[in-house]
Amino acid sequence: MTKNESDPFWIAKSLDEMSNAEWESLCDGCARCCLNKLEDEDTGAIAWTDVGCTLLDGESCRCRDYPNRSATVPDCIRLTPEEVRTLSWLPPTCAYRLVEEGRDLYWWHPLVSGDPDTVHEAGISVRGRTVPEDEVPLERWEERIVSWPMRVPADTRKRKRRRREG
Repeated sequence: MTKNESDPFWIAKSLDEMSNAEWESLCDGCARCCLNKLEDEDTGAIAWTDVGCTLLDGESCRCRDYPNRSATVPDCIRLTPEEVRTLSWLPPTCAYRLVEEGRDLYWWHPLVSGDPDTVHEAGISVRGRTVPEDEVPLERWEERIVSWPMRVPADTRKRKRRRREG
Protein backbone atom coordinates (compact mmCIF):
# COMPACT_ATOMS: atom_id res chain seq x y z
CA MET A 1 0.00 0.00 0.00
CA THR A 2 1.39 3.42 -0.96
CA LYS A 3 1.29 5.89 1.92
CA ASN A 4 0.57 9.64 1.75
CA GLU A 5 -0.11 12.49 4.19
CA SER A 6 -3.89 12.17 4.02
CA ASP A 7 -3.84 8.50 5.03
CA PRO A 8 -5.43 7.57 8.36
CA PHE A 9 -2.93 6.76 11.12
CA TRP A 10 -3.33 2.99 10.78
CA ILE A 11 -2.01 3.22 7.22
CA ALA A 12 0.47 6.04 7.78
CA LYS A 13 2.13 4.57 10.88
CA SER A 14 3.57 1.26 11.93
CA LEU A 15 2.34 -0.31 15.16
CA ASP A 16 5.55 0.85 16.84
CA GLU A 17 4.93 4.48 15.83
CA MET A 18 1.39 4.76 17.22
CA SER A 19 0.46 6.76 20.29
CA ASN A 20 -1.25 4.92 23.13
CA ALA A 21 -4.62 6.41 22.10
CA GLU A 22 -4.13 5.29 18.48
CA TRP A 23 -3.06 1.83 19.63
CA GLU A 24 -6.10 1.41 21.87
CA SER A 25 -8.47 2.66 19.15
CA LEU A 26 -7.29 -0.15 16.85
CA CYS A 27 -9.23 -2.64 18.95
CA ASP A 28 -12.54 -3.09 17.14
CA GLY A 29 -14.28 -4.58 20.17
CA CYS A 30 -14.86 -8.01 18.64
CA ALA A 31 -13.48 -9.79 21.75
CA ARG A 32 -12.33 -12.80 19.75
CA CYS A 33 -8.98 -12.59 21.52
CA CYS A 34 -10.85 -12.86 24.85
CA LEU A 35 -11.99 -16.39 24.06
CA ASN A 36 -10.14 -19.16 25.84
CA LYS A 37 -7.89 -21.27 23.70
CA LEU A 38 -6.48 -24.75 24.19
CA GLU A 39 -2.95 -25.60 23.11
CA ASP A 40 -1.89 -29.12 22.20
CA GLU A 41 1.21 -29.77 24.31
CA ASP A 42 2.75 -32.03 21.66
CA THR A 43 2.12 -30.02 18.48
CA GLY A 44 1.53 -26.48 19.77
CA ALA A 45 -1.70 -26.35 17.74
CA ILE A 46 -4.27 -23.89 19.07
CA ALA A 47 -7.95 -24.78 19.37
CA TRP A 48 -10.44 -21.98 20.03
CA THR A 49 -13.35 -22.37 22.39
CA ASP A 50 -16.51 -20.31 22.78
CA VAL A 51 -15.67 -19.97 26.48
CA GLY A 52 -15.17 -16.30 27.30
CA CYS A 53 -12.62 -14.97 29.75
CA THR A 54 -13.97 -14.44 33.24
CA LEU A 55 -13.78 -10.66 32.68
CA LEU A 56 -15.49 -10.66 29.27
CA ASP A 57 -18.85 -8.93 29.09
CA GLY A 58 -20.53 -11.08 26.44
CA GLU A 59 -22.99 -8.33 25.44
CA SER A 60 -20.66 -5.32 25.10
CA CYS A 61 -17.69 -7.52 24.08
CA ARG A 62 -15.45 -5.50 26.37
CA CYS A 63 -13.38 -6.33 29.41
CA ARG A 64 -15.17 -5.66 32.69
CA ASP A 65 -11.91 -4.43 34.29
CA TYR A 66 -9.52 -3.59 31.46
CA PRO A 67 -7.08 -1.43 33.47
CA ASN A 68 -6.65 -4.13 36.14
CA ARG A 69 -7.21 -7.27 34.06
CA SER A 70 -3.83 -8.82 34.83
CA ALA A 71 -4.59 -8.82 38.56
CA THR A 72 -7.64 -11.06 37.96
CA VAL A 73 -6.37 -12.94 34.90
CA PRO A 74 -2.57 -13.27 35.28
CA ASP A 75 -2.17 -14.97 31.90
CA CYS A 76 -4.03 -12.22 30.01
CA ILE A 77 -1.73 -11.20 27.19
CA ARG A 78 -1.14 -7.48 26.86
CA LEU A 79 -0.81 -6.86 23.14
CA THR A 80 2.31 -5.05 22.06
CA PRO A 81 3.77 -4.68 18.57
CA GLU A 82 6.14 -7.56 19.37
CA GLU A 83 3.28 -9.78 20.58
CA VAL A 84 1.32 -9.00 17.42
CA ARG A 85 4.29 -10.15 15.34
CA THR A 86 4.64 -13.44 17.24
CA LEU A 87 1.10 -14.56 18.14
CA SER A 88 -0.13 -16.99 15.51
CA TRP A 89 -3.62 -17.13 16.99
CA LEU A 90 -4.64 -13.52 16.41
CA PRO A 91 -7.84 -13.66 14.35
CA PRO A 92 -7.54 -12.77 10.66
CA THR A 93 -9.93 -9.87 11.28
CA CYS A 94 -7.78 -8.36 14.05
CA ALA A 95 -6.82 -4.76 13.25
CA TYR A 96 -3.43 -5.16 14.93
CA ARG A 97 -2.68 -8.12 12.68
CA LEU A 98 -3.99 -6.34 9.58
CA VAL A 99 -1.86 -3.24 10.22
CA GLU A 100 1.23 -5.36 10.91
CA GLU A 101 0.63 -7.15 7.58
CA GLY A 102 0.28 -3.82 5.73
CA ARG A 103 -3.41 -4.34 5.07
CA ASP A 104 -6.32 -1.91 5.50
CA LEU A 105 -9.09 -2.27 8.07
CA TYR A 106 -12.42 -3.81 7.14
CA TRP A 107 -15.47 -1.62 6.46
CA TRP A 108 -17.06 -2.61 9.78
CA HIS A 109 -14.14 -1.46 11.94
CA PRO A 110 -15.33 1.50 14.08
CA LEU A 111 -12.42 3.65 12.85
CA VAL A 112 -13.67 3.16 9.28
CA SER A 113 -17.44 3.06 9.83
CA GLY A 114 -17.57 5.64 12.62
CA ASP A 115 -19.95 3.33 14.49
CA PRO A 116 -18.89 0.92 17.26
CA ASP A 117 -21.89 -1.31 16.49
CA THR A 118 -20.84 -2.28 12.95
CA VAL A 119 -18.45 -4.92 14.33
CA HIS A 120 -21.51 -6.60 15.88
CA GLU A 121 -23.79 -6.01 12.90
CA ALA A 122 -21.21 -7.62 10.58
CA GLY A 123 -21.13 -10.75 12.76
CA ILE A 124 -17.47 -10.31 13.65
CA SER A 125 -17.85 -9.94 17.41
CA VAL A 126 -18.44 -12.71 19.93
CA ARG A 127 -21.75 -11.13 21.03
CA GLY A 128 -24.29 -13.87 21.70
CA ARG A 129 -21.81 -16.64 20.87
CA THR A 130 -20.02 -17.30 24.14
CA VAL A 131 -20.47 -18.94 27.50
CA PRO A 132 -18.84 -17.49 30.61
CA GLU A 133 -15.69 -19.22 31.84
CA ASP A 134 -17.19 -19.51 35.31
CA GLU A 135 -20.02 -21.69 33.95
CA VAL A 136 -17.90 -24.32 32.18
CA PRO A 137 -15.49 -26.56 34.09
CA LEU A 138 -12.03 -26.67 32.51
CA GLU A 139 -12.33 -30.40 31.83
CA ARG A 140 -15.33 -29.64 29.54
CA TRP A 141 -13.65 -26.94 27.42
CA GLU A 142 -12.74 -29.48 24.73
CA GLU A 143 -16.48 -29.87 24.14
CA ARG A 144 -16.64 -26.13 23.42
CA ILE A 145 -14.09 -26.01 20.56
CA VAL A 146 -15.20 -23.79 17.65
CA SER A 147 -13.61 -22.69 14.37
CA TRP A 148 -15.40 -19.41 13.64
CA PRO A 149 -12.94 -17.11 15.48
CA MET A 150 -10.27 -17.81 12.83
CA ARG A 151 -12.57 -17.15 9.88
CA VAL A 152 -13.58 -13.98 8.07
CA PRO A 153 -17.28 -14.22 7.17
CA ALA A 154 -17.58 -14.28 3.38
CA ASP A 155 -20.24 -11.57 3.27
CA THR A 156 -17.95 -9.11 5.11
CA ARG A 157 -15.21 -9.65 2.56
CA LYS A 158 -17.63 -9.11 -0.32
CA ARG A 159 -18.95 -5.91 1.17
CA LYS A 160 -15.41 -4.63 1.61
CA ARG A 161 -14.62 -5.33 -2.03
CA ARG A 162 -17.79 -3.60 -3.21
CA ARG A 163 -16.99 -0.62 -1.00
CA ARG A 164 -13.45 -0.32 -2.40
CA GLU A 165 -14.62 -0.71 -5.99
CA GLY A 166 -17.56 1.65 -5.57
